[in-house]
Amino acid sequence: METTMALFLLGLNHRTAPVELREQLALADCGLRMALEELTTDRSADLRELVILSTCNRLEVYGVASDVDRATARVTQSLAGLNNLSPEILTPHLYQAEETDAAHHLMRVACGLDSQILGEPQILGQVTRAFEQARGAGVTSAVLSALFRRAIRAGKRARAETAISRATTSVSHAAIDLALSARRNTEPPRILLVGAGEMMEAAAKALIHRGVQEAACINRTYTRAEALARRMNGRAFSWRELREALAWADVVLTGTGAPHTVIHAEDVEPVLLTRTRGPLIFVDVAVPRDVADDVNGLPGVRCFDIDDLQAALDANLSLRQGAVPQVEAIVAEELAAFTAWLQSRQVVPTIVHLRDKVSRMAEQETALALQRLPDLSPQEQAVIEKLVHRLVNKFLHEPTVRLKALATKDDADYAGMARILFGLDELEAGDEPLALQSHNNGAHAPAGVLRNGHARKNGMPVPTIPVAAPLLQPVISHGDD
Repeated sequence: METTMALFLLGLNHRTAPVELREQLALADCGLRMALEELTTDRSADLRELVILSTCNRLEVYGVASDVDRATARVTQSLAGLNNLSPEILTPHLYQAEETDAAHHLMRVACGLDSQILGEPQILGQVTRAFEQARGAGVTSAVLSALFRRAIRAGKRARAETAISRATTSVSHAAIDLALSARRNTEPPRILLVGAGEMMEAAAKALIHRGVQEAACINRTYTRAEALARRMNGRAFSWRELREALAWADVVLTGTGAPHTVIHAEDVEPVLLTRTRGPLIFVDVAVPRDVADDVNGLPGVRCFDIDDLQAALDANLSLRQGAVPQVEAIVAEELAAFTAWLQSRQVVPTIVHLRDKVSRMAEQETALALQRLPDLSPQEQAVIEKLVHRLVNKFLHEPTVRLKALATKDDADYAGMARILFGLDELEAGDEPLALQSHNNGAHAPAGVLRNGHARKNGMPVPTIPVAAPLLQPVISHGDD
């Protein structure tokens, strides 16, 4: 009996689940290893391959199984159990896709098209790490390896060939871009962060990413300013040192969250007299604003607020959105290549059966011939055996190549025709090639493809994933990764 393997996706993301639930389901290295081990050693799930992608905005499980409904039910139970949740709480937030729909989704994810921030670059690295972790655990094989390599390739192409990630849509990055573009001084900038909350933490990361050498932080709570400054390898100012901090800075980035303005003309004006490093630039990303209106009227000062920033963000987002059709075209190309590869695998069991049948016939006839030629030397026998082996390979080469090529062309059942033509369906169960035989213990059914070479979904043929042998033999590393 032949069994068809199917590719599936089960997941949730920022569109389907609130952050409170996503936080509970986030899998760090240890939790991820536990989930991989639990799912792949559970024979009831019959998972042949598995990759888990876990980020702050999504948890997605990609698998290959003979029974998708059974596998997804088991995955749901396992994810809920690992986090002490009821499956009934988890299920309404889940989405599911199979075959090319699952592959298409992963490629869009890797390209940043499904991210909360369009085109954000981190997701490609996260997809790559998810695949590497699963591969390191020994729970991937041909299908998911091919899929993830194609998805990673699509993500790299999207970022190299289009503008999907070139213009920032991050407020903190955009604020720094705006401030630096407004400077006319060629000296390395000194950047002062006013506040130590979430927005300024993001700004600090942006400064580190850009390699800014001179950064500082000032906050009403000095210990928080000190902690953030230490992260940037910069200096901290206490609030009573505000004028000294302003005299030091070239760019002041503010985002305190205070209910009123915290920097006024009386704080700024005294320091302008001694400045020698060009205009003092304020970028105020706070709402309500941190910088009073009277600061903007001072000579030698330039002020920008969230509205100025929004214009830059809108322009950048528009640039990224303009790149979406190009990225979708890249996804379509890579998906077509993966689908062609997937469809070509449908004929693999037929090719294996054909090669096995012809090889057995050749071996039998060779043995009979050698029995009738008892005077041949070992060297002469070896020549005949090599001749037969080469003839078998030459005979099978053309039908093998053509079957693989034809499998990607249309929905015709070329594999089925080949089985009828060569009498492969008449093989006894005991005559099956070893690569296609089932385990005697019944743990896994023999793998293959449907008789017509295609499954059907919503009345339309979809590619299936044949497996010549159980792909998944879990080898979970319990050491450090």
